[in-house]
Amino acid sequence: MKDNYSVIMAGGIGSRFWPMSVPERPKQFLDVLGIGKSLIQMTYERLLHVSPSENIYIVTNKAYKDLVLEQLPDLKPEQVLMEPQRKNTAPCIAYAAAKIHAINPNAKLIISPADHLIVNQQNFAETIEKALQAAENDRIATIGIQPTRPDTGYGYIEFDAATETVPNACVPVAQFREKPDLETAKSFVEAGNFYWNSGIFIWKSGTVLDALKSFQPELHSLFAGDMSFYNTPKEQEKVDHCFDVCEDISIDFAVMEHAQNIDVVLSNFDWSDLGTWGSLDTHLSHDDRGNAIIGDKVHAFHTSNSIINLEDGTEAIIDGLDGYIVIQSENRLMILRKENEQELKQFMREL
Repeated sequence: MKDNYSVIMAGGIGSRFWPMSVPERPKQFLDVLGIGKSLIQMTYERLLHVSPSENIYIVTNKAYKDLVLEQLPDLKPEQVLMEPQRKNTAPCIAYAAAKIHAINPNAKLIISPADHLIVNQQNFAETIEKALQAAENDRIATIGIQPTRPDTGYGYIEFDAATETVPNACVPVAQFREKPDLETAKSFVEAGNFYWNSGIFIWKSGTVLDALKSFQPELHSLFAGDMSFYNTPKEQEKVDHCFDVCEDISIDFAVMEHAQNIDVVLSNFDWSDLGTWGSLDTHLSHDDRGNAIIGDKVHAFHTSNSIINLEDGTEAIIDGLDGYIVIQSENRLMILRKENEQELKQFMREL
């Protein structure tokens, strides 16, 4: 695995997981499942199946470097790549790809968000191995997730309708589809040749740098035009300048919508992007009334279908709720109807 490198993107603030996720400690650093591990720790452990520890890099905001090293003590400080500001996924991928390419021109990169929940690690490793095989042939590989419902919160990947959807089949991408409305999402699921876009990408460092040079020449010039400063004392100063002047753009818009050499591997593992409290619900254990309760002194009466997460030591009586999300974190408390969860961002703006 010496040429396999993993890049964990961990710079987001996870505002939809308020009140636990706040700018000082966003959701990737939280134990949202109540199992004693944060999401970034689970992601790191999962990627150890496909790349050695010394080849795992974290791209995150400067403010989170100490948090990363606290939660992932096996990493060296130089494995934490610091973004001075948030400029979406394309600049952070360009930075990581160029830095790693300067270390190893034969590098194959596995790009993964920090906040996904993937249950079966062995199946995950098998899917990634299939994608790495595609990357060897200068293909850009992405991981598709078989949809379980017509979800409007995900982008979709379309492939040939004649494809046999067997686990870990690697097939050319026909096109990427933006987040659809409900009726369109229903038609995608019924058609069978549309998978959710996981946001996990696999490619050789040279392949993605070539794609950036073709489709985003300014971004390529900034981060890869001169790679002599990488892995030197001048790196951070130069990277700070690159982020200051580069465009705010996602890798989807920068590369994926233009490239013709893209394959999708039809995954064989359970997956959630844990974008909301509601998306977490299916991964928690429930009592006989459908409540997912985290907290050692929570007493629920006449309460059903609710997510309740209170800090250990907080004694609470909760009565008569049906379909609510109740979350306490330090001096912050949220009591929110599940059906109104999409309004949380608006509520946050009013705060």
